[in-house]
Amino acid sequence: MRRRGFLRAGCACGALLIPGLGRAQALSDWQPPTRFARPDISTDEGGLWAMMDREETKLRRSPFTIRDSDLRGYVHDIACRLGGEHCSDIRVHLVRTPLFNASMSPNGMMQVWTGLMLRVDNEAQLAAVLGHEIGHYLARHSLERLRDAKSRSAFAQFMGLFGLIGAVGQLATLAGAFAYSRDHEREADSIGLALMRNAGYDPAEAAKVWDNLLLEIKAKPGGDPASSPMFATHPPPEERKETLMRLAEASPGGVTNERTWQEKTAPLRHEWLGDEIKRGQHEESLALLKRMIERTPSQAEYLYARAEVYRLRAKENDLDAAIADYDAAVALGTEPPQAHRGLGMIYRLRNQSAAAKASFERYLQLAPEAPDFAIIKSYMEEDRT
Repeated sequence: MRRRGFLRAGCACGALLIPGLGRAQALSDWQPPTRFARPDISTDEGGLWAMMDREETKLRRSPFTIRDSDLRGYVHDIACRLGGEHCSDIRVHLVRTPLFNASMSPNGMMQVWTGLMLRVDNEAQLAAVLGHEIGHYLARHSLERLRDAKSRSAFAQFMGLFGLIGAVGQLATLAGAFAYSRDHEREADSIGLALMRNAGYDPAEAAKVWDNLLLEIKAKPGGDPASSPMFATHPPPEERKETLMRLAEASPGGVTNERTWQEKTAPLRHEWLGDEIKRGQHEESLALLKRMIERTPSQAEYLYARAEVYRLRAKENDLDAAIADYDAAVALGTEPPQAHRGLGMIYRLRNQSAAAKASFERYLQLAPEAPDFAIIKSYMEEDRT
């Protein structure tokens, strides 16, 4: 199964108010429904559940599903604290793909993408996104969308969207035609903040997630949030941020659990950063990494990743910026071995043979089992001739 095949209609973007509740009341007055019984297969909802059961079987077998039981259990515990009585019906799957997304299907299958986990700063921010998706689940928005599609003679197209989407580029079509309505998104966000508060998380972290994501979107050439598929069917970002902040102010306090989050994700962070670099969206990646470095300047991994993006983009002055970041990572003493490889590649490009050889030697010394060992050795041999 291809990585891009996991795109679902339930994108993790939205914004809020439960119909009939005032802003200050939303967090304190909302009560979750009781657990859902499995619907009969002959009903609309039963058929939808059966389809998602089949997709979940495929997801379990996918090479892009992360098998790390510790991390998966940790994220599942967060979802359970949010879901409360519905905990036993929630099944969390972590999917290796460098895009920002999470989704939850009507049968209880939840996907959390690594691009999302890379971008959140703490446990509370992840809880904001998961709470939003659980909000869609608790409000049974998928069933409403199904019935609306049937009433508009678009049933076959709708059902196709719940199968595996063939390309990430179809997100625009998906968001424009079949995504949750803006009212659904508002309701899901409002429920999500109520779940955060009930679970003891700081609801003020919710607005920060989307504020950070907007930094990346605006970094793109001509980056207009209104033109992004992610925001195409959602309330305007400014409205969303203000409403999230206002609801959070009505019920302040709570934990973020940043240290625990950073410790739990640390073993996979290098891999996730590598996937982000390979994504090839240099301006977005630079905006993300700039924010991460400003937040944690002592993290050599982030400096190395930004250096790699500069090196690959290779615009005017980018190689100098890359060397500065590589050197800063090395100065911290916790640099990935690949930082020396990157330095060697730039020095080789600039015909600085001695510097290139020294960097490559250090790389192979730190990573003797490197998959590109033979290639790097050949570069070192070239420099001798």
